[in-house]
Amino acid sequence: MPSAEELVQSCASIPTLPEVYVHARNVVDDPGSTGDDLAGIIKRDPALSARLFRVANDPRHGFPRQIDTIESAVRLIGPQAAAEVVGAATVGRTFSGMPAYLIDVAKFWRKSLLCALLAEKIAELSGLDHSERFYVAGLFRDIGHLVLYQTVPQRAQSSFIEAGYLETSLADVEQSNIGCDFAEVGGEFMRSLGLPLQLERGVRWQLDPGKAGDFVLHASIVHLAGAIADYEEPVETTRCPGWLSLHPDAIAATKFAPASVPTLLTEAQADLQRVLRLVSPLAKAA
Repeated sequence: MPSAEELVQSCASIPTLPEVYVHARNVVDDPGSTGDDLAGIIKRDPALSARLFRVANDPRHGFPRQIDTIESAVRLIGPQAAAEVVGAATVGRTFSGMPAYLIDVAKFWRKSLLCALLAEKIAELSGLDHSERFYVAGLFRDIGHLVLYQTVPQRAQSSFIEAGYLETSLADVEQSNIGCDFAEVGGEFMRSLGLPLQLERGVRWQLDPGKAGDFVLHASIVHLAGAIADYEEPVETTRCPGWLSLHPDAIAATKFAPASVPTLLTEAQADLQRVLRLVSPLAKAA
């Protein structure tokens, strides 16, 4: 069976796509950066620029004149919202090439955004500075699935079906059928991009945060966000909707209170709707 590294190396159509978003987030997270710095990143991609113009010129903003520069668009909607537009566009573009019979692209895209918002909120609840940085880790929590569907589509699909039929962990079935699971593949994917170690380890060890070493907090937040996203929008169609499995190491590392899940989900879903309104043309395209 191929290793996670071999699968990522054979998946030529994905690895460069998220880079523009990571650069955009780094600019937003840098207190010394400006909106013009973010505009400089977005201007490199005509497709992203077009999407930002569409959002900025939405009549609902009530701006008296048409926005015709990226700098003005970023100033109008704000750097954070602009970065969310870039993130949604990046994920939507990445998923758009997937065959419809293999994966529900719109659901996968929406769930990735929900997971990103949950990760940011959980980091904030944990008292971490710059909690918005965890948005990226949450956004790419499931990226390993995308690599598997690109490289071993039949085995990936059969793993999905088998996990639903047996009501068991999809990762366990992937290990049995493919030789590695989506978390391992996702971590390898992040490593191949040269992304910060905390992002790679957070995604790689999300299923067993205690093994993440110095990055146990990052892996724990990705785990919690992913588990709650799975609970809200199950991957395995036969999963009991009342079952929420949270790893004890993740709860210990973050001091997360499971009782806060309903409130957390309500807030994240409200934020998700706000993001979807910003990028509604992308949602329809996905």
